[in-house]
Amino acid sequence: MQKLMGQVAWFVLVGCAAAATHWLVVVAAVSLLGLAPLLANVAGWLVAFCVSFAGHYTLTFRHQGAPLGQALRRFFAVSAAGFGINEVAYALLLHATPIRYDVLLALILIAIAVLTFVAGRFWAFRQAGAQKV
Repeated sequence: MQKLMGQVAWFVLVGCAAAATHWLVVVAAVSLLGLAPLLANVAGWLVAFCVSFAGHYTLTFRHQGAPLGQALRRFFAVSAAGFGINEVAYALLLHATPIRYDVLLALILIAIAVLTFVAGRFWAFRQAGAQKV
């Protein structure tokens, strides 16, 4: 149980850093470069993916023993799926609600985090054939 709580704590810290990176890149791209929020969201995700993978591989899931290449491929798939959900929800909610783009993005990023933890812990960072941690 203590190991799980440690993973959750690292996940929250790394996830907050990645989410903040994602959000800041989007806000900067919209306000400074004039990009549309949905396009800026792609840039934000790509930058945040680097932060997220590095943190989760070296901190959150370091004890799970997945080889770097395997973990990178799997976590990219997890992250891309989460981003797909993020982008669809963001597009729909940008048009269907009066919520500001930056607040809406923050809410969506928080909602995707639980899915990312579960998929990371039980698949992306797990060594092939490993027993449950």
